[in-house]
This record gives sequence, C-alpha cells and structure tokens, in this order.
Amino acid sequence: MKYLFVVQGEGRGHLTQALSLKTLLENNGHEVVSILVGCSKKRSLPDFFVHKTQNILEKFRSPNFMPLPKEKRTFLLTSIVYNLLLLPVFIESIFTIKKMIVEKKPDIVINFYELLCGVTYGIFNPTAPMVNVAHQYYFLTSNFKYTGNKKIQFALLNLFSRFTALNASKVLALSFRNEETEQYEEISIVPPLLRAEVYNRSAKTGNYIHGYMLNDGYVNDLEKWSSMHPDTKLHFFWDKKNASNTTELSENLSMHRLDDVRFLKYMAGAKAYATTGGFESVCEAIYLQKPVLMVPTHIEQACNVIDALQSGVGVGADSFNLDTLVDFLPLFKPNKEFRYWANAAESIFLLELTSFELCEDNVYVAI
Repeated sequence: MKYLFVVQGEGRGHLTQALSLKTLLENNGHEVVSILVGCSKKRSLPDFFVHKTQNILEKFRSPNFMPLPKEKRTFLLTSIVYNLLLLPVFIESIFTIKKMIVEKKPDIVINFYELLCGVTYGIFNPTAPMVNVAHQYYFLTSNFKYTGNKKIQFALLNLFSRFTALNASKVLALSFRNEETEQYEEISIVPPLLRAEVYNRSAKTGNYIHGYMLNDGYVNDLEKWSSMHPDTKLHFFWDKKNASNTTELSENLSMHRLDDVRFLKYMAGAKAYATTGGFESVCEAIYLQKPVLMVPTHIEQACNVIDALQSGVGVGADSFNLDTLVDFLPLFKPNKEFRYWANAAESIFLLELTSFELCEDNVYVAI
C-alpha cells in the first residue's frame, strides 16, 4: 500500500514518530510516497529529519505555539492571535495539502496531529482515508483524568484534537500503557512508536544528566543549577535556530543541537533524563529505564506529565531545578511492563494500517 504522511513539525515527537512508522511500513513492503511537514519561521526542522526524508519531504506553513518573551512557557491567547493573523497563509497550506494528496494518489493518509490536514479533510474530504496518530487523542478517552486547574485550556486542547481528526477513518491514540478503554468514536489505544535504534540500544547508568528542552529560556535555570553542582555534568539538547552542534555554556553544561544519533547515545548512558514534557522522548527514557523530570511548557505537555506520572516513571516540576530529579533517584523503579507494550508496536500498527478493503470505485475503506 502507498501512504502519505502529514506531520506537525513543532518539537521532536511527531517527527520521530513519523520516521519510526516510515521504517516500519517500508520494512514490511509498503511505500511512503511523500511526507508533508507543517513548519513555522521560528523553528527549523532538525537536520536528522531532513536528511532521512529529503527525497520525499515537502514543507508548508502551519499554526504553532508562541512562547512568552523569556522563551519558557507558551501563552495560549498570544498563540491564537498570532495564528489568526496568518490565516491567509494557512489557507494556502490547506490547498497545498489537498493538491499533494491528489498528485501522489496515496491509498492512506496518515496525519501526525497536524491541524491543517484535519481541516483539509473537514472541507474537502479527499477519497484517500485518513488515519490520525498521536498521544493527544488519549486525552479524549475515558481512561484519562485531567487533574490540573486549567480546565478551559484542557477543553480547548481536546477541541483542537477533534479538529485535527475531522472525517478520520481511524484515530490511533499512543499510550504509555496497554489499557482497555470505552470506545470514543474511532479511537484505538496503541503502543508508542519508538525508533529501531531504541529497541537495539543497551543502556548503562553514567554520571551525567541528559535532557531536552523545547524552549531555550530554561537555559538560565540549568546554568544556575550547574554552577551550584559542579560535580554533575549536564548534556542537554535544544532546537535553537542557528545554534552550533555543541555550545559549551560552562565546564559542566553542554547544549547540543538536536541530532537523533547523539541524542540516543546520551540517553542510553545517562543516570537520569530531564525534559519539557514531550511524549516521545519520555517513552524512550522509560524503555531505557531512566528516571525522568518533566517540566511542561503548555497544556498539552501538562497532560503528558499527568499521564506519565500514572506509570511511576518520574516527577513533574515548574522549572529545571534538577534537585527534584536527584531526590527522586533513590525512589525510582523501572517500568518493565512498558517494554512488552512497546515491543508490540509493529504488529499492532501493521494490523491497524492495513485493515482496509478496496471498494469498486478504487477507494479504500476501514474494516
């Protein structure tokens, strides 16, 4: 079968998931004919993603979260106003997505949480069925209980998720755990999409803390903590535009430009992992049995943290004060069940993504 991917390009998670699924499908005789990525001017795509998709990669402008002036947390109202001003650009992107689906003639379109792909299907409903893949769809199920105090933002997040899945044939909710859930529309619970390199990587406990931050404003927190703990080496990754491969902020604090090979190398050898709350890298840390500190920057990541804490994998915090993580180390117990769940991803995804039948008018429908 032929697949076309549409991917939300903000952060690392959806990009890595797309690469993982591309490899999975191609290893089983299928073809990915094109990968469309929604981008913004603020962030550039990681080099590792561009290198692995350059022959089939197409970019378009897409809505994204806007950080506060200090480049830390994102402010929802600011993001809404900013993206409304770019509405003409996004309308052009919708027509670009529609055009590519018509030109590439995929059997299935897989949408990694890109709003404009959902809107394209809501308006034009192309003949190729759309399958949506993201952890955010788990928040729509009865299994997830939001315990925070931002109820309006949580409701808006779920509304956003529904818009990404307009006229979807299937919705696959990535999950930390294998759970049965009350069916919500077309949602199915599936394992995370880890890279093959994660499955094959052996882990050890080193003497440094590994990390990733979506917004670089938290660097000041790291510098302050590092100056007070000169005995602990910090290797953090960021996607700061035009940053060098490695920036040595101090003798003990190194900021690395996002690179999938080096990222996993440092993850496997770390004693712990600190991140801004993205789903994908937390899953990699759980699989490699690393305790995690999660510092969410917006409501989506706050929900990720609530969900991850149910699996006992780490702690949440409001800042990169790594004392919280260090204090958790003696209490950490690896989640062994997660490995069995993650290892089932290939068989489950192949079943979900090939369970379509060809109708008389040469259109695939879910079965």
